[in-house]
Amino acid sequence: MNHYKSISELHRANGYPGPENPLISLLTCDELSACTIGQQEFTTDFYMIAFKKIKSGHVVYGRTRFDHENGSMLFVKPRQVIEMNNIELEEKGFIIYIHEDFLNGHALHSDIRKYSYFDYEANEALHLSEREEMIIWDLFGKIQTEYHNNVDEYSRDIMLTHLDSILKYSQRFYKRQFINRTELSGKMVSRFNESLEAYFQSGKFQKNGLPSVKSMASALNTSPRYLSDLLKQETGKTAMDLIHIFLISEAKNILMGSNNTVAETAYMLGFENPPYFSRLFKKETGLSPNEYKRSFENPHPVVGIA
Repeated sequence: MNHYKSISELHRANGYPGPENPLISLLTCDELSACTIGQQEFTTDFYMIAFKKIKSGHVVYGRTRFDHENGSMLFVKPRQVIEMNNIELEEKGFIIYIHEDFLNGHALHSDIRKYSYFDYEANEALHLSEREEMIIWDLFGKIQTEYHNNVDEYSRDIMLTHLDSILKYSQRFYKRQFINRTELSGKMVSRFNESLEAYFQSGKFQKNGLPSVKSMASALNTSPRYLSDLLKQETGKTAMDLIHIFLISEAKNILMGSNNTVAETAYMLGFENPPYFSRLFKKETGLSPNEYKRSFENPHPVVGIA
């Protein structure tokens, strides 16, 4: 597998024209060998933002495969494995490569990490409407104009400003996609809770321990970040928040309906550390497990008279 430390190295290996800036590269169909990309598997030290309409072939990154024909955006972070097989694109398409060093000293160096879609799987690409495509192409055009201008002290900041706008608009468009997909396929939170219930009923809590966001995402065929972002859009809570809510609900049922100790309840729910269970329970309910249990054992305490 090839690993490209520099953008110039990637350009040479693929027969692209040399980049005008060693730390950022803009490619359109004109440079992408008549919009075709052969077989290759590689990693890089830079971010990749791409807009593509794929006619044939497929892209793989993360665990899944992308072969959608509609206009879609892909976001890949440094050192993530990318595999491309005989890609043929429609007329329109671009790739922006941004080396990590290009972001040094700029707010985007840290801000780019908050965009969780860089951790989404290939099948969770952003699918744009025609209006959204126009917005992204307009911003790309502004970066492109600055990229080909004579370099001065403003060039980098102007390009990064427009790049930041692409990232912000992409975040907005993903939220729209979450809403649309919820309307089409039903709420993810229902599937999530059903999967949690099945995990509990099968006895996996005692056997495998607490379910992780990663394991839940795998069961629902999504990436962990995509799952949490979609659930946050639907419910205002992350995947881990919902796992905790489920666990506390089951804990309340066990504490009320059995003589199990707090430790036995914790182990039943997959907690290896009962004190951690107690802390989580109190955080969610305001009561310790023992206080909660006692509140039902003696719901109407008799008040003494002096």
